[in-house]
Amino acid sequence: MTTAKIVQKLDRELHSPIVELRRYTLHPGRRDDLISLFDAHFLESQESCGIKVIGQFRDIDDPDAFVWLRGFGDMQARHQALTAFYDGPVWAAHRNAANDTMIDSDDVLLLRPAGRDAGFSLTHERPGRVSGTPSHAIIEAATYQLKTSVEGFLAFFDDVLAPLLRASGNDSIATFASNHSPNSFTRLPIRLGENVVVVFSRFDSIDDQSVFRDLLDDNPAWQAVQQRLATHLIAPPIITRLAPTARSLLR
Repeated sequence: MTTAKIVQKLDRELHSPIVELRRYTLHPGRRDDLISLFDAHFLESQESCGIKVIGQFRDIDDPDAFVWLRGFGDMQARHQALTAFYDGPVWAAHRNAANDTMIDSDDVLLLRPAGRDAGFSLTHERPGRVSGTPSHAIIEAATYQLKTSVEGFLAFFDDVLAPLLRASGNDSIATFASNHSPNSFTRLPIRLGENVVVVFSRFDSIDDQSVFRDLLDDNPAWQAVQQRLATHLIAPPIITRLAPTARSLLR
């Protein structure tokens, strides 16, 4: 296999066609306990079953929320990989400790890349258990709950919103839309009947993200398009600021 074909194969693997965006509500003060378990035990063990653990994060605006992303090649692969992990020895050994930190783990969106090159491109290696240090980056996830079609909203986003976002310092790193496939692993619920687009952006620091938001809010052109944006949505966009854990691949 040529180097070019190896790179193309790796790129396809990293752009997971099926992605879960998982948000857990935790008991107060238990987030770091879950992150310690997760980074120590639930990364390599999931990936050995065929799961791509894309990233895990603290929601910096909610001290009792843990957010993470994992990917799969297709829905059948999702079923096989999740069965292998949740029936396997690592989950059996640590599930009680993990579940003890959680109030709710059912807030899950099943997503697909919203275009050929819209998924995550992650070409670096995951930090090791010892060498991993927290990233200063902020991953912003903007969730748009749609009342119009995904295609119509994405056209509006690309033509109208994206240029304004870029002008204020935001260039997205991945864009996803709802995947409406039946849940192939019913032991874990997902949010059914959702019609969303989720746009992920990366900032080098929380200060950079704050400057971007201030510039955007002060831009008259941004204010002028808010009424047009509202025609596509059933609710205002949900903006989540995510801080990668020490071993998050997306960082």
